[in-house]
Amino acid sequence: MPFNLDEFLPYRLNVAATQISRRFAALHQERSGLSIPEWRVMAHLANEGAVSVRDIHKRVNLDKSIVSRAASRMESVGLLRKSGHETDRRLIALELTGKGHDLMQDLGRIADVFQAELRAELGKDAASFEAGLDRLIANGATEEQP
Repeated sequence: MPFNLDEFLPYRLNVAATQISRRFAALHQERSGLSIPEWRVMAHLANEGAVSVRDIHKRVNLDKSIVSRAASRMESVGLLRKSGHETDRRLIALELTGKGHDLMQDLGRIADVFQAELRAELGKDAASFEAGLDRLIANGATEEQP
C-alpha cells in the first residue's frame, strides 16, 4: 500500500493545529495586534511569571529567534519588560507589565470562549480527544529533545 500523507497522523495533527491557531488569531488579532508567536509568549508569561527566552523556547516550541523578536516587539509596545534573570546572569528574564496582564485577561476570556466552541465541535468525543492529546504530549516530553 502506498504512503498516504492525508492519513498520516503527525501531518493531520499539524494541519489541525495550524488551522485552529489561525482561527484563534483571527479572533484576537484585531483587539490585541499580537501575532501567533506573540500570543504564545504572552500566554506563557501569564502562566509562569518571569522566565527566560530559553524557557519559553522549550515550552512553546518556537525558535529562540522568534521568541526574541516577539519579546522585543511586545516590549516596544509596553506589554512586557526585560530584566536580569534571578539565577543565571547570562539570561534575560521576560515578564508581563500591567498593560500586558490587562490585555492577557481580555485574551483569556476570548480563549475560553474559543476553547468551548472547539469542544462543542468535537461533541461527545472532546474528552477522549483531549485525553489522547495529553498522552501524546506526555510521551513527547519524555523523548530527548534536540
